[in-house]
Amino acid sequence: MVFPEWLATINPVWLALIATCFTWGVTALGAAMVFFFRTVDRRVLDAMLGFAAGVMIAASFWSLLAPAIEMAQESGGNGWFQAATGFLLGGVFVAGIDKVLPHVHLGLPQSQAEGIRTQWQRSILLVMAITLHNLPEGLAVGVAFGALGAGQPAATLGAAVALAIGIGLQNFPEGMAVSLPLRREGFARTEAFVYGQASGMVEPIGGIIGALAVQIVAPILPYALAFAAGAMLFVVVEELIPESQQGHNTDLATAFTLVGFVVMMVMDVALG
Repeated sequence: MVFPEWLATINPVWLALIATCFTWGVTALGAAMVFFFRTVDRRVLDAMLGFAAGVMIAASFWSLLAPAIEMAQESGGNGWFQAATGFLLGGVFVAGIDKVLPHVHLGLPQSQAEGIRTQWQRSILLVMAITLHNLPEGLAVGVAFGALGAGQPAATLGAAVALAIGIGLQNFPEGMAVSLPLRREGFARTEAFVYGQASGMVEPIGGIIGALAVQIVAPILPYALAFAAGAMLFVVVEELIPESQQGHNTDLATAFTLVGFVVMMVMDVALG
């Protein structure tokens, strides 16, 4: 796909900020469904969570791991070492946050909250769980756009845009997954919306950090891309897929996981 020439003149850090503000905006759009619905059919939610998982799995490879391997090889490395190291470090990073950050997953009682013990309300714990999803996503988008400044052939504007669109698509159900349960628990619509969209606020922060990091320390770029992939895949396996199966709509959630994977793969290939 051909993009306007003026886009190439914008600093990648600004592009990362714009892209992650878009993904945050889609989270807010999902949270805004609380103004129209009090609840959502469990089958619909499971399908959307499955779709989100598929998008993130595909993005982890097509938009992050594959370019990381290609960049490492172009720099004289063997490719697999940089990708494997960054990938595992990304998983370890999110696992560490998961053990420390107080949060509770969708559909679970407050007694099953994870992280350090706290007296936070269930609403805050739900927001923290989705925030844990969104931090790796913001980093991934930031690293993808920051890579444009490195002049690597494997880093293309189309691939970065495809990643941002994919992350945005799967953020819609995440916004709903916070605001609608809060509405059912008695929160006012506006309050439930504020909490729901707040979970996406971390994405622009992560985006700027990711873009700046790879521009300042260019040699870490393959590691950074793989790091983002590992972080995202950890979230998928540890949270998104289990949450999509809680309603016992296993086949439906799995089918939409495949659909999400295909959508993200097609976008990455078509745009990249």
